[in-house]
Amino acid sequence: MSVMATSTNVSEKTQGRAKRFIGGVVEGFYGRPWTMEQRTELFKREQKWDLNTYLYAPKDDYKHRMYWRDLYSSEEAVQLIALITAARQHNIDFIYAISPGLDITFSNPKEVAALKRKLDQVRDFGCCSFSLLFDDIEADMCPADKQAFSSFAHAQVAITNEVYQHLREPETFLFCPTDYCAAFCTPNVSQSSYLRTVGDELLPGIDVLWTGPKVVSHKISVESIEEVSSILKRAPVIWDNIHANDYDPQRIFMGPYKDRPTELIPKLRGVLTNPNCEFYPNFVAIHTLATWCKASPDGATRDVEMGDEEQDPCYSPHKALMLALTDWLEEFMSTDQPTACLKKESSEEEPMQTDLGEHSYVPGPGENPLYTAEPLTLDDLKLLSDLFYLPYEYGSTAKTMLHELNWLKSHSQAAAVDTDQTAEWRSRARQFDDMCEAVVRMFNRLSNAPNRRILYDLYNYICDIKSGVHLAQAYVKSLGGLGKPSAQLMGADPEPWGFRGGLSGEFQRMLPGHGNRDLFKHPPKTAVYCIRPYCAEDKMDLQRIFTNMQQERRIMTDAPLISDLLSTGEIPPSPQCALVLEDDMGPCGYMLALMDAKAAAASVQKDTRDRAFEDFPSLITGQVLPRVTDPSPAKRMIAQLLSTIKSCGSKGVFCELRHSDRRMLDFYTKSNSFQPIKMDGLPPDVIAMGTGL
Repeated sequence: MSVMATSTNVSEKTQGRAKRFIGGVVEGFYGRPWTMEQRTELFKREQKWDLNTYLYAPKDDYKHRMYWRDLYSSEEAVQLIALITAARQHNIDFIYAISPGLDITFSNPKEVAALKRKLDQVRDFGCCSFSLLFDDIEADMCPADKQAFSSFAHAQVAITNEVYQHLREPETFLFCPTDYCAAFCTPNVSQSSYLRTVGDELLPGIDVLWTGPKVVSHKISVESIEEVSSILKRAPVIWDNIHANDYDPQRIFMGPYKDRPTELIPKLRGVLTNPNCEFYPNFVAIHTLATWCKASPDGATRDVEMGDEEQDPCYSPHKALMLALTDWLEEFMSTDQPTACLKKESSEEEPMQTDLGEHSYVPGPGENPLYTAEPLTLDDLKLLSDLFYLPYEYGSTAKTMLHELNWLKSHSQAAAVDTDQTAEWRSRARQFDDMCEAVVRMFNRLSNAPNRRILYDLYNYICDIKSGVHLAQAYVKSLGGLGKPSAQLMGADPEPWGFRGGLSGEFQRMLPGHGNRDLFKHPPKTAVYCIRPYCAEDKMDLQRIFTNMQQERRIMTDAPLISDLLSTGEIPPSPQCALVLEDDMGPCGYMLALMDAKAAAASVQKDTRDRAFEDFPSLITGQVLPRVTDPSPAKRMIAQLLSTIKSCGSKGVFCELRHSDRRMLDFYTKSNSFQPIKMDGLPPDVIAMGTGL
């Protein structure tokens, strides 16, 4: 039996009852919240697809986050009561979430009372399930809280336990930590003091939300869940952002729920998808999650038989997608209710859309025929999903189009002079043109689908992709001499629709960061850096860099470290163990080392009998100014110093890192060699990491 399973059983026995698997939707994105009508429609869908939960957490609902202290007005109360009632009618557990972390003072009894008063009001509305969210907030406590609590985690856990008991320990109560994914944990999940405090002190009846390895996790493995479960001492509820798009207004995701093995199901408390901001395009995200939830390895009833060709024998993302698209096609072809309800009796004005009936126009001989819309097909929806698939991958058709465009572009000159390649190039150009035409046909059919609500949510995205495809199509034709060079592509003064990005795109192209998941890699455009040996004249520059970084991170030096004294020049580095990084503006970083750190330990009143000095006798320290965004110069400096230290006979190196120095802490944490080590006498805000040589 796994560690995770053991902790789950303990939790359930403690409460004296088994808990059902939470499966459903969290409305937890930034931007315009869904309407009451849309939420009620969501409840119907969830009930139909055997999901059971809705978590109310719209980030930009005033009284959920920004003005969390304010009670709901009588008009707002009526709406919430109706919503909670609608959820209950469809057997959906309505979880009310509140996010007080932006400005709450944990140690102030009046603040805690205000939080209880707000939740009491919602409980009076008929709500039985609740959640406290402390995500996306600053981790610094105010002076009053620092006096009352030993850590940020202790403050959050204390108030969560108190509120949970005040509400008489509801069956469903969720807690969202500030470190809600592995990437946020310092230095890692298993060594995180924050998560360990949550696991040790949060009452066992409270469940913990977790997004996986990242905020938007590509994959979530069984091993990663077992690791975090052992620290939290309970199975987490996954807040899954795989279909979220609130971080980029140019993206939307309509691929299937995938890269989460069904072996996870018995190891989780539940899964809640936090999908696209647009309500109606979430059909695929929620439908395929429902299929996944029913695909338990224990042989539970499934919506579709899964084939042997999939890695997961219990769930096929492709088949789940086709099942969802088949059902979605029916919804596309249904008459949009708001449009259908336009009736003359409700208004003295004529409606914008009227039924012309027998008076409809009939063209005469020689006149243009009436426009006839082609019906939307399942292939159109499959293409739509391929073009707007998932954050970390394109669908099969999109990948093929990009590969073909890249091939046609790179082989156009060779095809112009080599008759053997001309035929292949023209054949592949025609195939690419056919794929482009399929996108245009899909756009036209979607634009004429009867259900206008879905179209309006999709329109900006499908219009944008159609425009991009048109540009690529014209470009390929011009390469093959089959059309005139496109003025939109080639002109010195193109129209606005001939390029993408706006001001945001301009900023992005000027910065050195590059997407590591681009389908076609290009050499990064970075500054030129010089790494050279340290000399005596560099002492003032290194002191300045060190002081600037200390001030920027508000680091107090009441208890200086060996590395601090090394950086300020009070302890000189060992010979050939000091490097300086320069760019065109001057020194911008450094890496220094001591061969024998034990000899320098006495200067900071450190116990030289610490056994850590035996395995890690040498010390390395360094800083790089924020203007150096490329991590490779720092990596090269460390590699060079480690090589020098090893050649001088040392068997290990350690570094001292303050928790507030998130950049260097993250740098060493992501290194394949440095790992946390136990070292006595370090201040509470300092961690030691070491590597053997």
